[in-house]
Amino acid sequence: MFPAGHNGALRRWPSVETQAVSLFDKRAGLIPSWKPHWTKVPTVGLTFPLGFEFQPKADKVAEKDGLNKISGPKVAESDLAELTDRSAHKSMTRLKPPSDAISLADRLFYLLQPPLQTMLAGQELIMPFEPFPYQFEGIGWLFQQKSALLADEMGLGKTMQTITAIRLLLRAGQIRRVLLVCPKPLIPNWQREFKAWAEELPLTVLEGDGTRRRMLWQMPVPVLLVNYELLVRDWADMLDDEKPKFDLVVLDEAQRIKNRDSCTSETARSVSRKRSWALTGTPIENRPEEMHTLFEYMTVIPKGGTPDLRQMQRLSRDYVLRRTKDLVMKDLPPRIDREEYLELTSAQKSAYLDAEQNGIVHLNELGDQISVQHVFELVLRLKQITNFDPLTGDSVKFERLAADMEEIAASGGKAILFSQWTKTIDWLKERLPAECGSLVYHGGVPHKQREPILRQFKDDPNSHLLLMSYGTGAVGLNLQFAGYVFLYDRWWNPAVEDQAINRAHRIGVKNAVIVTKFICKDTIEERIDRVLHEKRELFRAVLGDGTNSNASLSLTASEIFGLFDLKARHGKGTKKIAPKPAESSVDAA
Repeated sequence: MFPAGHNGALRRWPSVETQAVSLFDKRAGLIPSWKPHWTKVPTVGLTFPLGFEFQPKADKVAEKDGLNKISGPKVAESDLAELTDRSAHKSMTRLKPPSDAISLADRLFYLLQPPLQTMLAGQELIMPFEPFPYQFEGIGWLFQQKSALLADEMGLGKTMQTITAIRLLLRAGQIRRVLLVCPKPLIPNWQREFKAWAEELPLTVLEGDGTRRRMLWQMPVPVLLVNYELLVRDWADMLDDEKPKFDLVVLDEAQRIKNRDSCTSETARSVSRKRSWALTGTPIENRPEEMHTLFEYMTVIPKGGTPDLRQMQRLSRDYVLRRTKDLVMKDLPPRIDREEYLELTSAQKSAYLDAEQNGIVHLNELGDQISVQHVFELVLRLKQITNFDPLTGDSVKFERLAADMEEIAASGGKAILFSQWTKTIDWLKERLPAECGSLVYHGGVPHKQREPILRQFKDDPNSHLLLMSYGTGAVGLNLQFAGYVFLYDRWWNPAVEDQAINRAHRIGVKNAVIVTKFICKDTIEERIDRVLHEKRELFRAVLGDGTNSNASLSLTASEIFGLFDLKARHGKGTKKIAPKPAESSVDAA
């Protein structure tokens, strides 16, 4: 069946009739010839409502909308009488397209795609460059695993290994539908990697308004890419019989489901699938219990299961593959860490001491009413003063950064700076000299502007510094052309800091990466740094690379209280203030 009108140009290939005579017949001077003719194909004319095929797209895509039911065209009330009259002339019938109409091109695009096996048949497995031996090992391991956690250290190519394994599984016919879930800022990165490593695979990004997304969920596309937020929103809007089933679900930055009771975690575990893969360089950020959710998603422990440390080590041997750069990339240029201990300026020191003394007095007065939130607020206030004095703008860190950036810019180098506060990033942007060519990349920057900012930072020789927040820039970005990383303030968790640093220190880096961590002496920063230095054993213990330890990677409530010598009046004396039992398991985010 072929549509009429402008679509009538679609035709089948001509069949060939051969007309020939015997070459040995001397009476004929003809040679074999062929004459094409078009086979007459019965067609059915379809008349669509005016404008249905070419509905203009809205200026702003309403991704916050829920999924909408796709309805048929609506009849204008003024034309209802004419439509009910059978004698009404056909040309007088006017149908209004539904408000959620999807263009015919969108509907037909996926249906007219050739079968995937046809697209892949006979094609060589072309790669932009030969993978490293450990990457071949990772590809082969993923190919044979139905449940897998690829936990390679950041910068070792988890994305490329995953794409190639998916490519091989599709070619082998072992899977047909793949759901890829990642944070929204990483969608452009996945698109680039698919174009580089599997250009022949159609990658469909789930985006647009509710009607378009509903259609995409039902389309038989080979690889569907969606961000976590849309997955949660759309899954809640779909009925059980509407929810699609997948042969493989891949969670990128899988630490996003570490909280077992969160909507994101519950939704990810509820997707019907035959294979479950997870990708993260930091499977444990705070507590070993975070691995329970990952193992449950991988369907290797029962729902609600809580394996002990020894069981987790056994599960890790079977279902987790982790390699570190120092083991597999011995030729990778080194990462040089420098801890710069700085003295506060006089204005900063005065503001800091006042805030600390008044804060401790207030906490002591709270006594048994104190909570971890009260202590945490004081910690944040003191950390912000170490960045800059809010009254005078004095900052010893800024003075040191400006001096370093003067040399980096003069030599044509590029640097990345991380801070946990967008306010600090904006403050730095206003004060850094124009010669630094500083750019801003944090949660306040619209998504459409982020990719151009990264391209400018890479290609513009006058852009030397990228100011980033930990939350936005710590994961999924490839910035290996930057030779310097500054941690303007310290995160609560060294695993997150490592993620940030490895945006630059990763495969493809040509020179050593110099990492500078600013720490103000005799302040809360120095105390936090001392605690975090003792927190790394758990990560290696669970993954079978170190001694056993129950230490948490980030600060627990008890450790936050321990940053200050808090005492409350008790009778004639005092007693040490500790967190309440309900808060003892709380970790800094």
